[in-house]
Amino acid sequence: MDPVVATLTILALAVVAFVSNRVPIAVIAVGVSLLLFFTGVLTLPEALAGFGDPTVLFIAGLFVVSEALDATGVTAWAGKQVITRAGTGRVRLIVAIGFVVAIASALISINGAVAALVPLVVVVAARAGMPPSQLLMPLAFLASAGSLLALTGTPVNIIVSDVAAQNGGRAFGYFEFALVGIPLVLASVAVVVLLGKPLLPVREAVRLPTDLAQHARVLREQYDVTLDTGTLLGPASGVTEVVIAPRSPLIGTTVAPGMTTPDGELIVLAARRGEQILKAGDILVQAGDALLLQGTWDALTVRTASGGMLPVDAPAQLRRSVPLGRGAKRAVAVLAVMVVLLATGVVPAAAAALLAAVALILSRAISVPQAFQSISWTTIVLIAGMIPLSTAFIQTGTADLVAGWVLAAMSGASAHVVLLALCLLTLVLGQLISNAATVLIVAPIAVSIAATLDLSVMPFMMALTVAGAAAFLTPIATPANLMVMEPGGYRFGDYWRLGLPLSALFIAFAVLYVPLVWPF
Repeated sequence: MDPVVATLTILALAVVAFVSNRVPIAVIAVGVSLLLFFTGVLTLPEALAGFGDPTVLFIAGLFVVSEALDATGVTAWAGKQVITRAGTGRVRLIVAIGFVVAIASALISINGAVAALVPLVVVVAARAGMPPSQLLMPLAFLASAGSLLALTGTPVNIIVSDVAAQNGGRAFGYFEFALVGIPLVLASVAVVVLLGKPLLPVREAVRLPTDLAQHARVLREQYDVTLDTGTLLGPASGVTEVVIAPRSPLIGTTVAPGMTTPDGELIVLAARRGEQILKAGDILVQAGDALLLQGTWDALTVRTASGGMLPVDAPAQLRRSVPLGRGAKRAVAVLAVMVVLLATGVVPAAAAALLAAVALILSRAISVPQAFQSISWTTIVLIAGMIPLSTAFIQTGTADLVAGWVLAAMSGASAHVVLLALCLLTLVLGQLISNAATVLIVAPIAVSIAATLDLSVMPFMMALTVAGAAAFLTPIATPANLMVMEPGGYRFGDYWRLGLPLSALFIAFAVLYVPLVWPF
């Protein structure tokens, strides 16, 4: 098969598979790499090169850093300091939320920032007498805008920086993205303030995240525990409610309030059987009994994961809501060093991120299992599998061919109009498939067009980054959009209403503003 035909066929199959949502994303990505090899488009080392690409390793390291900041409560603490001081006014809350999530997204990723701040925003909305649906979608959308403040904001930033450096341009500086990110964040906040109230639904949540303070009060009341809230849920230790599972090995054993487990790691604070609180004397454990256990967060996480106990609320999730937990200072210190290394370019980006990940594990800010579990392997495999397709586009001349089609269809059009066409293509694909996969597909075409027109590749790459971040029209466009769907009580058709004006804003910045800063 002709290499160009094979490449275009593989691309078409991949897009159809992505859009169908019936094939796992990782399977599609690996399938792309294998098809490129079996059709003879690439050699086996070329087809698998993405799995050892420094970009992929850089992104993996950033996932670990993000996990450390979330798990130790740094993100929750930072959000609480700003958002709870904003008062109860809608405009002030949106500005505060935008500020916090933008900074957090730039440093630790969109998904990590949104996941950490959703519970806080829900609590703040309740205290302000507002439905969470008025604040949670802005949280997700402003996180996407904030991802354009720094290199670490999103994998797309890293991809376009590498593509620019490999095709006649240069790598973007760590904070260079902020030249477009800062005005875009400010403009996005203004759009949400002006249009959010009429365009966002007023709806109750389907499922609310845990309010930590309220959770502690409920446990105290239901178990008649006299310990104060801070003792129940603190930075180093906490409590977890567990239910004795059927066929649990604990059935028939004897416990008593105040006793410790045989290994000494946990304390049984209280027990319930149905509506009855079992406070005194020995208790013969039965299936369905509820126990309130206290211990370090690590011990609670490990011990409640086995032994026939079913945790009502996972300790690992409760721990994330506790501001500045164990290891927080170490996590912040490691983040600061990593940012300095990335900003100065003293070491390659991948090396800086991997050094940070290793430092977090060695300093015990997070454990090795935590580090591995924090990595979004779907994202890693997706990018690693799609990088060879981008390579094939260039090596086979497919990118030049498609670029020729685009230029022929737009004969005589200005550079801005051509850039607009590429950004609209990126916008549309980005609503259906991963924005990282979208940019890996469109970037080689943009590079070829820039070369054909004898223009700088820099504005094209930065414009693709901005357009790729405008994934606002559907809940499936980004994981962050999905994260707020249930807590906000949103429906599929709610997203495009506010998403459409924001998408138009992002496209306008990509086509009109970006070339002013990075000239053609």
